[in-house]
Amino acid sequence: MTPTLLLLAEDEALILVDVKENLSDAGFEVVAVHDGRQALAELDKDGTRFKSVITDVQLGDGPDGWEVGRHARELVPDMPVIYMSGGSKSDWSSKGVPDSLMLAKPFAPAQLITAVSTLITNADTHRQATPETP
Repeated sequence: MTPTLLLLAEDEALILVDVKENLSDAGFEVVAVHDGRQALAELDKDGTRFKSVITDVQLGDGPDGWEVGRHARELVPDMPVIYMSGGSKSDWSSKGVPDSLMLAKPFAPAQLITAVSTLITNADTHRQATPETP
């Protein structure tokens, strides 16, 4: 069985390492990047290889997490997107993509694993229920 590949964008090194480790321990394969530019570059290489995008909202200079989420959805319309933030939760309804989730920092690893698993399952179920047009 192919591992489930996730894209993780987080500019704080300790949080990046911690979140990546938690996701890896849960059985996910993770491509971790430190800023929005790297996240957009990974998506542009082949966004369809990712089953979900997990991004901090504030990513330092350059594109922010909102832009990363929008770009992921431009490439893969049903891409599961999870935003993480210590203070931008109030902007989620206006800046986040539809059917995404927001996790307020700090959060328990189980919250993230549950969110990722739920969104991926929902996207897969939706894909199976929607017949492809020739």
